[in-house]
Amino acid sequence: MTMSGTSTPTSGVTAAPSVRKEGAPPRGGGAGGRRRREFTTRRGLVVAAFMAPAAVFVALFTYYPMIAGSQMAFRNWNLTDLTDTSWVGFKNFREVFTDPAWGTVLGNTALWVVGSIVPQLVIGFALALWLRRRFRLRGLYQALIFFPWAISGFLIGILFRWMFNSEFGVVNDLLQKAGLIDEPVAWLADPDTAMTAVLIANVWYGVTFFAIMILAALQSIPDELYEAAALDGAGKARTLFRITIPYIRVTLVLTVLLRVIWIFNFPDLIFGMTGGGPNDETHIVTTWMIKITQQGDYGKASALGLLVVAVLLVFAMFFLTATRERGGGRRGAGKGGKRGVRA
Repeated sequence: MTMSGTSTPTSGVTAAPSVRKEGAPPRGGGAGGRRRREFTTRRGLVVAAFMAPAAVFVALFTYYPMIAGSQMAFRNWNLTDLTDTSWVGFKNFREVFTDPAWGTVLGNTALWVVGSIVPQLVIGFALALWLRRRFRLRGLYQALIFFPWAISGFLIGILFRWMFNSEFGVVNDLLQKAGLIDEPVAWLADPDTAMTAVLIANVWYGVTFFAIMILAALQSIPDELYEAAALDGAGKARTLFRITIPYIRVTLVLTVLLRVIWIFNFPDLIFGMTGGGPNDETHIVTTWMIKITQQGDYGKASALGLLVVAVLLVFAMFFLTATRERGGGRRGAGKGGKRGVRA
């Protein structure tokens, strides 16, 4: 019941005054807003000033040579006659595709990539699983296994060239002592065995990278997953295929793609061992491109270089896509690993 002349309060709650968070931009377009905009502008100019030298360096020594070299692919650039550098369109590309050596080079490149990646992945994975275990002198073994990655590819090629030497190479000596061959084999002089020799050298060289990357991924797997697998009675093979591989799947994909890019564009070892011989039978695309450059046909070499860049860009796109999916893929693999053991 209310008495006349008496007002009734509409609410017993008093609105709290709004408080602006520290560091938030001031409301309205006052002096504080102008100061903040000026500070942001100055900071942007400072960042641009620091980045400018690097940007100029990259533009001069990366993009300019790339563009200049690309236009050579469509011109008659040959050191035997520099008076005529006219535009020839796709003539240099036709010469690449119709060259008698193109089929051999293309086949060698495919063999070089696949024949190197598969053994490197398998052996590197096995080494990483072994190095993940705790045992005495594990650090020493890791250092010995990782050491080859610190050596240049060209130096590795020279080292293996001496090892496969037909007269005093250690490979023939060991095979003869083991009774596997009766007389020395001319590994690098025979077209049938030269490619096998360079593949063996590249596998030995690249196993280290796979072991490093896979070991780092294995060490990120929580021990609780393996404990849960042991409680569920999962064996080693089941644990490997239901937990280990799914959890590091994205890392494996990234490592393979990265190695494909490197091996495809890796002429160092072949030049150190065979120089592309005998009879050009061990040339891959990149070593063949260097040979054409040495012959003075810059137009044809540039055309071949553009083809190499196109292939590498495709693999680079796959690599970037896998990189973006790495976070979600790893989390999904971990959850899938937990469910998969019980399946």
